[in-house]
Amino acid sequence: MSKANRSRPAPSRGKGPRTARLGELLREVVAEELKRIDDPRLELVSITSVDVDADLNRAIVHYDSLAGEAGDAEILEAFTARRVRLQAAVGRQIHARKTPILQFRPDEVIRQAERIEQILRQERREAAPDPDGNDAGPA
Repeated sequence: MSKANRSRPAPSRGKGPRTARLGELLREVVAEELKRIDDPRLELVSITSVDVDADLNRAIVHYDSLAGEAGDAEILEAFTARRVRLQAAVGRQIHARKTPILQFRPDEVIRQAERIEQILRQERREAAPDPDGNDAGPA
């Protein structure tokens, strides 16, 4: 193994350095463009990450919102209506030979982490002693 290969950082989440850099750039561009879009359905939406395929043909834009799963249908509808505008903004700003086609999905990683946190909070509440000094466990 050459010295150059050993000093190179490992790609994150199985992505190559090129796709990882492009994914981060796309995340920034889409997030900035969302600020300019006047659509109330997208006001509470955050772009959490963008995964770009190895061919740079498609990019999956992961989002999260304060509306949670209940707002997904409405948010996806808004993204579908605004996809052309977002795609054009990406094309203008990334200066690449081809612009990946954007697809939008809720960020399941964040939602799973929230579910785990909720379960842990519930477990802590159930395990906590009663303020009167009684055991909170089942009788």
